[in-house]
Amino acid sequence: MEAVAIVTVLAILQFFWFGFEVGKMRVKHQCKAPATTGAPEFERMFRVQQNTMEQLVMFIPALWLYASLVNPLWGAGLGVIYLVGRIIYRSAYLRDPAGRSMGFSITVLPTTIMLIWVLIAAGIKLAG
Repeated sequence: MEAVAIVTVLAILQFFWFGFEVGKMRVKHQCKAPATTGAPEFERMFRVQQNTMEQLVMFIPALWLYASLVNPLWGAGLGVIYLVGRIIYRSAYLRDPAGRSMGFSITVLPTTIMLIWVLIAAGIKLAG
C-alpha cells in the first residue's frame, strides 16, 4: 500500500503545482480573484487545474478501492499512468485546448479500469 500512498501524494502535489501555476498566471495577467476569465493563457491554466480537480474526485477513491480489493502494485502502476496523462493533458491544453484528447484519455482510462475491476472484485467477494 506504500506505493499507492506515494502515487496519491504525487497526484495531490501535481494538483497543487497546477494551482500554483494558476496563481502565477493571475499575477502575470493581472487577473484578480475571484475572476476566472481574462487572458487566454490564464484561462487555459485555470481549466487544466479545474479539470484535474474533477478527475481527482474519481481517481483517488478508485485507486484506494482498487488497491484494497484487487492489487495495490497494479493500482500504483495505473496511478502513474494517470499522472503521466495529466502532464500530457496540461501540455496539450496549454498549447491548444483542441489537442487535449490524448492526455484526457490517458487520464480517464486508468480510473475507468480500476472502477470496473473494483465492481468485479466486490461482486465476487459479495457472492462468495
